[in-house]
Amino acid sequence: MDNLAHRILVVGLGMSGVAAAKALSLKGRQVVACDLKTRDELGTLVEELESLGVRVVTGGYPEVNRETTDLVVTSPGVPRTIPPLKQAEDLGIPVWGEVELAYRFSPAPFVGITGTNGKTTTTALLGQMLQDAGRQVLVGGNIGVPLVLAVESLTPQHLVVAEMSSFQLEGIHQFRPRVAAILNVTPDHLDRHHTVEEYAQVKSRIFMNQGPEDFAVFNHDCPVCRGMVDKTRGSVIRFSRLEQLDEGVMVRDGQVVIRWKGREDVVLRPEEIYIRGAHNLENAMAAIACATALGVPADSLARTLREFPGVAHRLERVAEIDGVLYINDSKGTNPDSTIKALESFTEPIVMIAGGKNKGSDFSQLAGLIRERVKCLVLLGQAAPDIHEAVARVGFKDIYRTSTFEEAVMKASSLAEPGDVVLLSPACASWDMFRNYEERGDLFKSLVGSIAEEKKV
Repeated sequence: MDNLAHRILVVGLGMSGVAAAKALSLKGRQVVACDLKTRDELGTLVEELESLGVRVVTGGYPEVNRETTDLVVTSPGVPRTIPPLKQAEDLGIPVWGEVELAYRFSPAPFVGITGTNGKTTTTALLGQMLQDAGRQVLVGGNIGVPLVLAVESLTPQHLVVAEMSSFQLEGIHQFRPRVAAILNVTPDHLDRHHTVEEYAQVKSRIFMNQGPEDFAVFNHDCPVCRGMVDKTRGSVIRFSRLEQLDEGVMVRDGQVVIRWKGREDVVLRPEEIYIRGAHNLENAMAAIACATALGVPADSLARTLREFPGVAHRLERVAEIDGVLYINDSKGTNPDSTIKALESFTEPIVMIAGGKNKGSDFSQLAGLIRERVKCLVLLGQAAPDIHEAVARVGFKDIYRTSTFEEAVMKASSLAEPGDVVLLSPACASWDMFRNYEERGDLFKSLVGSIAEEKKV
């Protein structure tokens, strides 16, 4: 945009920060990029950015002042309490996230999807629904693809379907999605947002700039989501797995039904949806609501739902070895997500859990572990917290391990034919891994090694 600030500080050189620095430099802005990592730790990335004219500060942060900085762009994982962001806030210098930048650069409208759980599946599913209906779609955001560079090649006929985390929503200002959806709100990231109320308030920012011609999709079954309806000026579409609605997406007489704008369409039976579990029925209904607002017909939605296989690291079937099914749910990074995973299986479960606790309470999860889990293998920083919670409800089949490899091998040794080995950590990965994808990939690799050993 021609009126974009000229002197810009990019804080954090993760994927989104690097993409923002490149995009801004290519637009002729004066860019300084910084990271706590040293030059050696960042490797060739520094030379790559410097070749584009970006000044890179490593091993710390430069001071922010009005003489040198017009705008700060921050990576979502960077806490808002660090010095450059606090300095910018105190001086009234805008602090944007990479998604805000992408929105301002994009000629295409956005669809934004947020919620504690189900964001990635719903975002990917909606993207597939739109593609199957012949629409031109870019899927990205928190799902792993920084948008700021990708939107440059789009046209107004495209749609950007963006997964939005609470961290990303902290950094929006003018971001206005044509369709915005909130799937659910349960306690998460309380180490950053402190209270559920503060966390919910950040989530509701997705609706703050919508107008009457936009659409807002809400989970009617989530009390927190119901309380957000007044946060939007857009046309409200509700979905409910549990109740009948005057208008919206619901289950009636064993069918998923859309009742919208004076007409009613049957989509399919819930059991026809390829991805399993009550939570995935909710994800599917959210995607149906968004796609309906964008004009996709019910028969097209049904075709996609019968074939969509899900996303990597979310209840991903890895292998069946000697009658034991191995499931990668590394994206289960909070207790509520892991509860949904446990509820998806009727088989005996050998569960691997633990990692970095984000301020979660494991009490409710512990009750379901007592009901559904045969053996529990724990590791990581949160292992003592989970151990205490499950011991409190009388669960005793607990095994503590010191490495991820040891945890997977222990779970495999405990499993018998007919069991499920489920990696669903209920915690972040940051104590041992860079992200949940790295954790899930290692799980799949180790399961592959187990399969090879069984063949010998």
